[in-house]
Amino acid sequence: MSTPFTYPVMERFPTLQGEGAWTGHASWFIRLGGCDVGCSWCDVKESWPVDAHPRVDVDTLVQEAVDSGLPRVVVTGGEPAMHDLGPLTAALQDAGLATHLETSGTHPVSGDWDWVTLSPKKFKPCLEEWYNAADELKVVVVNSHDLQWAEEHAEKLVPGTAQFLQPEWDRRDEVMERVLQRIQEAPQWRLSLQTHKFIGLP
Repeated sequence: MSTPFTYPVMERFPTLQGEGAWTGHASWFIRLGGCDVGCSWCDVKESWPVDAHPRVDVDTLVQEAVDSGLPRVVVTGGEPAMHDLGPLTAALQDAGLATHLETSGTHPVSGDWDWVTLSPKKFKPCLEEWYNAADELKVVVVNSHDLQWAEEHAEKLVPGTAQFLQPEWDRRDEVMERVLQRIQEAPQWRLSLQTHKFIGLP
């Protein structure tokens, strides 16, 4: 059945998941336009203006994902939860594809997800409902204070949710030692690295 719903799409492409629990898995990425969080260290600031990107209908997005031959679709941004993601995830799952989301949790939950990566940011508060929805928490570490800030989020998670500390790419040399020390002290945390950047993938 045709779904006329459209989304502002910056890009879509095949790659390997570079971060968190699914690192190394082949995935089809859909990067939606629009973000009102505004992280100073964001490496895709061109995704922020929602009106700067062409709107693409759900049927096209799903067909491209199916044609990729990859088993899972990662919806990212920008901040994808700015949009009603229900029509997209329903159509992707109807096509037999797994749905993964990367969000800062600043907008209400929408869509049906097989995996939710919650990556809260200091620039805009995370909504409480996302702590129950998250399958993994991924905290980007820019300075030592972020390690305590990460614990404040972890306390709100459903027991068993995966927890990752990820050194911010441009600060990795400055914070890596402290991140590794923290994981030794609190082994419920795991290390996430932006492996796609090390190997030159998008």
